[in-house]
Amino acid sequence: MRHQNTTKKLDREKAPRKAMLENLATSLVLYEKIVTTEAKAKTMKPLVEKLITRSKVKSVHNKQQLSQVVPDKKAVQKLLDVLGPRYKERAGGYTRIIKVGPRQGDGAKMVQIELV
Repeated sequence: MRHQNTTKKLDREKAPRKAMLENLATSLVLYEKIVTTEAKAKTMKPLVEKLITRSKVKSVHNKQQLSQVVPDKKAVQKLLDVLGPRYKERAGGYTRIIKVGPRQGDGAKMVQIELV
């Protein structure tokens, strides 16, 4: 039963949903700003927040933990070398979601998610 589990399923099975969220998180780490649908951005936000929180302490264990979630080695290095030290003093709230408007084709709500 799913009592009080708030994770959105995004109309996908577990493995494709996990892969999509990991790829979106990787893109956000590398480019620091991406445009996606509102539902995907809201679902991805806690994942990215946890990645940045883990990257604040540079250790082998944290690098291994980040590598399990982020498939790209450059993204892991950027988390540990750039983003971790950047948000060292910040206690959370590393991302912001800005509404862009409806998508041309199907009218889906589009947003821009970026690192603060």
